[in-house]
Amino acid sequence: MLLKYLLLGPLSLLYGLGVDIRNRLFDWRLLKIREFDVPIICIGNITVGGTGKTPHTEALIGELRRDFRVACLSRGYKRRTSGFVLATPESTAKDIGDEPMQIKSKFPDIIVAVDGNRARAIERLSQSEDKPEVIILDDGFQHRSVKADINILLVDFNRPVNEDHLLPLGRLRESVHAMGRANYVIVTKCPANISPIEKRIIANRLDLKAYQQLLFTSMRYGSIRKIDGSAADSAPSEDSTILCVTGIANPQPYLEHLKTLTSKIEHIRFPDHHNFKETDIQRITEEFDHIPSQEKHIFTTEKDAMRLKLCDMPAKAKEHLYYIPIEPVPLTPMEQLIKNIHDHVRKNQRK
Repeated sequence: MLLKYLLLGPLSLLYGLGVDIRNRLFDWRLLKIREFDVPIICIGNITVGGTGKTPHTEALIGELRRDFRVACLSRGYKRRTSGFVLATPESTAKDIGDEPMQIKSKFPDIIVAVDGNRARAIERLSQSEDKPEVIILDDGFQHRSVKADINILLVDFNRPVNEDHLLPLGRLRESVHAMGRANYVIVTKCPANISPIEKRIIANRLDLKAYQQLLFTSMRYGSIRKIDGSAADSAPSEDSTILCVTGIANPQPYLEHLKTLTSKIEHIRFPDHHNFKETDIQRITEEFDHIPSQEKHIFTTEKDAMRLKLCDMPAKAKEHLYYIPIEPVPLTPMEQLIKNIHDHVRKNQRK
């Protein structure tokens, strides 16, 4: 551990200095911040992955799409395209990225677009015939060249930001002082039975400003789905063996959930947003074939499923490939957050 601090500590200091200078330039308006007529709601974090951003984005989309024309704008991380891309029914994870593809699959009626240049994308969306009435900026907290009307910041209960370090020593994208830009802070992945005392301890540690509201959520796993999205015929028995394949930042909570199905679990872990290659599929298939159990399955996450279903996997393995969707469960009332967003969009939506 000491060696890690000695090697990575100086790099974290340099990284933090660069981030701090960049933020100050935006604060002093020496770097341009674009403002737009269309209401923009930003959902993001100050850590690298693992806060449950996509499920929370989906929950917000579900609340807004009933009353407004919603667009979700993302960078489209690790897609194989460039520039502005508008999702269509024919789009794949290779075109727009796994997270936008997951969102488009669940909400085919909303606008989903990707672009590394968010300001350019917002201009394109605002000039389109199907103009959005509200834009959800997915993972845009560090994208300060666009001014969001409401900033929602997610922090992981299991990785307290006040105990973390800046990259590359830790997982922080920027200092905890950046939390001051958020209007709402949601502590995600909490135990479902978190006590009021634990909430107060977290609130004291985060030390939020008077204008900020602190909320808490846990995660709920849905029903098992086949790789094509249809419902599974049945759940694995306790005697079955599961080969778990993940390409996410923190697979441990998913593994813990799978242990409620069976104790016999083997795990192949890939990096976050991993683009599966032919050799990866071969490895997965071979390890699945070598499992001696008569009842065996391959389980992956919903995000990984968006990429795996595009791969050329042997039918004998693919027919046993499943995923489990997740969704946030409020542990504190969310009505005021939703009301404030609705009121803001209604007040500022384009005519």
